[in-house]
Amino acid sequence: MNILGLSGSLRANSSNARLLRAAAGLAPTGVTFTFYDEQLAQLPAFNPDLDGEDATPPPQVALLRQLLAAAKGILVCCPEYAHGVPGAFKNALDWTVSSGEFTDKPVVMLMASPSGARRALAALEPTLLVLGARLLAQHSVVLVPSHLDAANSIRNAAVETVVRQSLDILVTDMLAREN
Repeated sequence: MNILGLSGSLRANSSNARLLRAAAGLAPTGVTFTFYDEQLAQLPAFNPDLDGEDATPPPQVALLRQLLAAAKGILVCCPEYAHGVPGAFKNALDWTVSSGEFTDKPVVMLMASPSGARRALAALEPTLLVLGARLLAQHSVVLVPSHLDAANSIRNAAVETVVRQSLDILVTDMLAREN
């Protein structure tokens, strides 16, 4: 059972990409992760002319859509920039508006930012809902990067427990959809 980990940050050593890997280490047995983080910087700006009825989307867009389609669930880790979602991540989501890869996919968000990322979480929820995601918002977590150590481990036991519980809920939802 595959979860796609989407990082909303372009930074090379992003705390959100590191959080994805820390979460993957806490996943239940039998769950695999595919990561979409470094690829984010390669996406072109969304242009509906490149995504029309007879158009072939750019290869970077096709890859994103392929990874989303193959995933049974999605874990989003996104920072907060200027009280909102980073433009590059919103751009990635825009490329999926007409193609439907988020439709009925369970999504949990783990948001890491020095500010706590509550505003980014609030801004991201309506976007994911309009994309058709089955947003498990009550199991989303906001934390600060200081909860991670250099080895991509969560250093706070209470935070680790909450992240593990969020993953368990995501996996439970994925399993329910398979049966």
